[in-house]
Amino acid sequence: MLAPRETRANALHAGAWWIWALGLATAASRTTNPLLLLLLVAVAGYVVAARRGDAPWARSYGTFLRLGLLVLVIRLLFAVVLGSPIPGTHVLFTLPEVPLPDWAQGVRLGGRVTAEGLLFALYDGMKLATLLVCVGAANALANPARLLKSLPGALYEAGVAVVVAMTFAPNLVADVQRLRAARRLRGRNDRGVRAVLQVALPVLEGALERSVALAAAMDARGYGRSAQVPRRVRLVTHVLTLGGLLGVCVGTYALLAAEGARFGLPLLLLGLAAALAGLRLGGRRAVRTRYRPDRFGARAWLVGGSGVAVAAVMIWTAAADPAAANPPAVPLTAPTLPLAATLGVLVGLLPAVLAPVPERVGAPVPGRVGAPGPSTAATSARSTADPRRRRAVEQEPGDRERKP
Repeated sequence: MLAPRETRANALHAGAWWIWALGLATAASRTTNPLLLLLLVAVAGYVVAARRGDAPWARSYGTFLRLGLLVLVIRLLFAVVLGSPIPGTHVLFTLPEVPLPDWAQGVRLGGRVTAEGLLFALYDGMKLATLLVCVGAANALANPARLLKSLPGALYEAGVAVVVAMTFAPNLVADVQRLRAARRLRGRNDRGVRAVLQVALPVLEGALERSVALAAAMDARGYGRSAQVPRRVRLVTHVLTLGGLLGVCVGTYALLAAEGARFGLPLLLLGLAAALAGLRLGGRRAVRTRYRPDRFGARAWLVGGSGVAVAAVMIWTAAADPAAANPPAVPLTAPTLPLAATLGVLVGLLPAVLAPVPERVGAPVPGRVGAPGPSTAATSARSTADPRRRRAVEQEPGDRERKP
């Protein structure tokens, strides 16, 4: 096995996972070939299955898969009900058409449903579904807290707000599960409106206690302080940041459109450079230190580079062989699988070999503190049999004993 077991010291940078996933998403945006799109989904799914951990945010991949299927179904339903701009000669069935007024020219409800129109809708829906799946893979693999920790100083306050929100949400879910387990241990019903109302008050109390403790900790650490920066520097920072983000948006849109492929990449690179310069200058206002920053090591470069390579090969394939990358819906032809694009997409499997193996994927390390062993069930039974531990589990926040 090439990859070591994941530890705090050698954990992969969260930004590498996003670069890899965005590379796959870029490749999906350059093709409508269903075979290539399915191959991209398979590559993303395999890497997620091989390198996903046990954290709550790591379970989001299934949600994105279901969302992608929902988008595909909605796109097909729209093509059936509202029609398709693609002319076709193979009529599958005909729906009753609703007459519309003159101001709604070009829009129809019902009518003929052709195979060409459904095929075009299928290709279009699969592209959007694949984009969602790639984003879901990044969400399932990249630690959001560590990703936000790596943000530049200009985005420090926004990053802290997002980290707090993402930390409190799983805590609320854990509180609800713990209180429902406590009610079941007491022989009470944990379902229904009455049970929800009785659980809501302890959950709210715990959330308020955590909020007060967090506010006190942030105040003790001097959160909100900022350094004095000259007005000229602030003005240059705003101009560079806003202009750079605008350039990134326009360049991305130009890359996605076939007409703007020539000036899209230079504009995107120029916008990225301006935005990074603006964020660099804006970081002067943040008075903070970074404890144990994440390093973008060799494995992170290889993982991110594999996603960039997939995108580059797909862009080259779309330019060199447009019929294979974007098979036409008219006339009806079976899509082919180009060899170069297939090999390029398979490069995206490298993170399944190079990225460190999470604790859940590999076997437990003998002698390691906290590693599960054969006596896990016995330990759990002993902890349940211990009266003090059982009282701690059964006690709800609202049931604390008040001493006179």
